[in-house]
This record gives sequence, structure tokens and C-alpha cells, in this order.
Amino acid sequence: MHRATLKKVQPALKQRQLFSRSSKWFSPSWYAKRLTPSWQACIPLALTIVLGWSYAGMTQTPPTLESVSQATAELKVGIDTMWVMIAAMLVFFMNAGFCMLETGMCRQKNAVNVLSKNLVVFALSTVAFWALGFGLMFSNSNNFLGVSGGFFLSGADNSPAIGDAYQGIFSALNWTGVPLGAKFFFQLVFAGTAATIVSGAVAERIKFFDFLIFSLLLVGIAYPITGHWIWGGGWLADAGFYDFAGSTVVHAVGGWAALMGAAFLGPRIGKYNADGSANALPAHNMSIATLGALILWLGWFGFNPGSTMGVGNGSLIAHIALTTNTAGAFGALAATITAWVVLGKPDLSMIINGLLAGLVAITASCAFVSVTSAAIIGTIGGILVVFAVGFFDKIHIDDPVGAVSVHLVNGVWGTLALGLFSQAGQFGAAPAPAAGLLFGGGISQLWLQVLGTISVGGATVLLSSIFWLALKSTLGIRVSAEEEFEGLDISEHGMEAYAGFVKEASGLSSSGTSGVTSGISSATNPYP
Repeated sequence: MHRATLKKVQPALKQRQLFSRSSKWFSPSWYAKRLTPSWQACIPLALTIVLGWSYAGMTQTPPTLESVSQATAELKVGIDTMWVMIAAMLVFFMNAGFCMLETGMCRQKNAVNVLSKNLVVFALSTVAFWALGFGLMFSNSNNFLGVSGGFFLSGADNSPAIGDAYQGIFSALNWTGVPLGAKFFFQLVFAGTAATIVSGAVAERIKFFDFLIFSLLLVGIAYPITGHWIWGGGWLADAGFYDFAGSTVVHAVGGWAALMGAAFLGPRIGKYNADGSANALPAHNMSIATLGALILWLGWFGFNPGSTMGVGNGSLIAHIALTTNTAGAFGALAATITAWVVLGKPDLSMIINGLLAGLVAITASCAFVSVTSAAIIGTIGGILVVFAVGFFDKIHIDDPVGAVSVHLVNGVWGTLALGLFSQAGQFGAAPAPAAGLLFGGGISQLWLQVLGTISVGGATVLLSSIFWLALKSTLGIRVSAEEEFEGLDISEHGMEAYAGFVKEASGLSSSGTSGVTSGISSATNPYP
């Protein structure tokens, strides 16, 4: 063939060969020879999916401004709800911290009793707050008490609508754009915390049944009433009193109730000598007490930052986490140094309580103060708790775990500290209190904090005293001397926490036997 003709034919031949090779991909017989039946079945399925997606893509309606706006609003609600629920779960986990801390601080023979109280108290709190407390605390009111219902979480509510768009009976919570269930669960874990505080102060001598009844009354009645004044849109809120996360609403209320319980119960047998001096009744397991403190420290990052009940741009959450951690850290360090100087040793129980004191103290003002101010507030809290423990011992208020010194004393201090150190809305919180005395705001905010502290304290003392006295006069709130000596694990629960382990040789420490009637079986209990 002529060379020129060959050059013209060759491209055509190559194209024909290429087509011949590629045409096999379109031949069903080729697939039948080389693929199994399973793989063959996948081919039409894949083609169907591709064609379906293509059709959906061509027929999809383009987004409108309204649909984008609605999707954005729903996303915000979802993110805020997730944050509130995670924070609430952190606060719920604090129950484990209280369990470990209080059990470790008490004696071995009462471990089951303390664990049981801490476990069941949240179950009771759930029932009481759902049935009664939430409605009393947050339903629309006359400034003193929620009177619009809301019992068993019923009543009109269109959450997550906020502000003027909200229509329902829980207007006090219309500032947060999350569903009603999220609002309830977050407030529930706070209510449960107030009841748990009481458990430690009355440990080792209270009847189990009486403690359960008191917890129901506290969470169902006393806590919601004073809480309504502050967080429920009541008269203190209207006056301008502020408590961002609960130094007064939760901690001081629990502390006042605990103080009255310890006073009406009286001290444990052997705690005080005839001359009035105190004996140490040593904690049986500081390891789990320390673990409990660390769990509580973690839980506080839900307690305080979670009280924003919304994410926003995240800056306020981060600021609150910093002030919270700083106050706790400085409280622990201050208590360590103070105990070292005053007691001669860096007592671990004081370090633990110093940490908690700093955390309690910053709770009211965590969104309104600087990190430096948080360090000062925590330091003062850590110092206060060491001296408070000694003070209550001197007046014979027997508090086995230091709950009154931590939660009451530093709940009050933290509430007043807001009136001193507040920098108003500088850190993004809104609404916010006026500037504090030390930041040019004068005495007005401090006076409101004093007024709120006295009012809530007086009401809680009155209500809790009524509850304790009613229980004492009807059921008797204290176990017998024999039961106390034997230990509440056996007398109240019929079991031991450490079966098979070496038991305590005596119900008293070696230094605590003087002034105690010998023959405990014949001893009389001065606090029936």
C-alpha cells in the first residue's frame, strides 16, 4: 500500500480498535462472564441511585430567605439545648461527688447510710420538684410565690419562644430559648443540690426516714419559695438583687437548712467533752473524699457556665469557666496555708473544703467579676472556711463534713462579694447588676445583696425550723444511743459497706472517751 494512503488509514484503524475494546463495557455478556450474580445486581441499583440523585438535584427548590432564617433559628435552639443539657448532666454528676465526699468524711460504720441518703435524695428531689416545686418557683406570680400552676410540668407554654413572643405560665424563664423540658431538668439538678447539702451536716445520727421527709419538704416547698423571689421574677429580682448561679438560691439555702438540722439534732455522742472541748471523730477514707472533691470541681463547670442557658458567641461561658476555676484554686491554696499556720499541719479535709468554699463563693458573681477579683473572692473563701469550722465547733454545732462552713458561710460571702466586685455587664452578661462598691458603683448593689441574704436566710431558717420541729415532735429525728454507737449501716439498713474488713474498735477516737458515759447500752441520748 502506498505510504501516504497508509498514513490516512492508520488513525481510522486505531479508532476502530479503541471502540472495539471499549464496547465490551456496554455488553451484558461481558459482565455475565466476569462478575458474580451479586455484583451484577449492584449495577442497576447504582444506576438507579445516580439517576434519582440527579433528578432530585434538578427538581430541588432553591432556598428562600425565610427558610434559611428558620433553619438558623432551629439550629440555635438545638445548640443551646445541647449546651444546657450537657451542663445539667455535669451538675447531676455532682451527686456522685457529694456521695464520695460525705462518705469518706464520715466513719466506716455509717458509710452505707450516707451513700443511701445521697443516692435517694435526688430521686425524691425529682418527684418533689416535678410535682410541686417547679410550679411554685417559676410560674407567674404575685412577687412572693408562683400561683399560676405548673404542677407536674403542666400549663400553657410555647418554649423555646423568648421575650415578647413567649406565651405561657413560666414567663420568668422566657429569657432562654430552649424547650421547657431542658429548663426543668437544669433547674431540677440545682434543687437536688440544695437537698444534698443537708445530708452531710446531719450525718451519723439522723433517722433515715426523717431525712427523706425533710428533703421532700425542702425541695417541694422551702427552696422554691425563696428561689422564686430571685430566679422566678419575685420581689428580690425586681429590687435588683443578683445571684447568677446560686450562692444564695442553692448553697446558702441548703446551708441554713443544714445548720438548723444540726442544731435540732445535737452533736454526735463523744464529739464534745464535759468541759466543752471538741474531740476528733476521724474520717474513715480520705481517698474517696478527695475523689468526691475533684468530681465536684468538675461539676461546677456545668453549675456556673451552664447558668448562661445559652451558647451565644461562647465568650461568656469561657469567662465564667475561668473565674470559677480561679476562685476554686485560690480557695484551696488559701485554706492550705491557713490550716498550716493555724492548725500546724496542711489538713487535707481543710484543703478540700477550701476548694469547695472558693467555688461556692464565686457562684453568685462568676459572670460579673474579673479573673483577678475571682482570685480574691476565692482566697477569702478559703480562709473563712478554716475559721468557720472552728467557730461552729466552739458553739457545739456538729457538722461531720463541714457543709455549713462551706455552703452557708461562703454562700453568704459570695453573695455579698458581688456587691463589692461587680463590674456590671463588662464581660457580656445581660442583664447585669450595677457596679460594685470597689468599682465605683457605690453601696447600692451591696445593700441589695445584704437585703437578699437576710431575707432568704430568715425565710429558710423559719421554714426549715418548722419542718425539723414537726418531725422531731411526731417521729423523732434522732436514732437511739445504741443505734448510733453500733452504726447506722446496721441499725438503719441491716448491712455493711465493708463486709469482711477490719471494723472500728470503738465508736469513739482514743481522745474522745473522756466525759462519755461508760456502758453505751445504758447511755441516754440528750437529743431524742
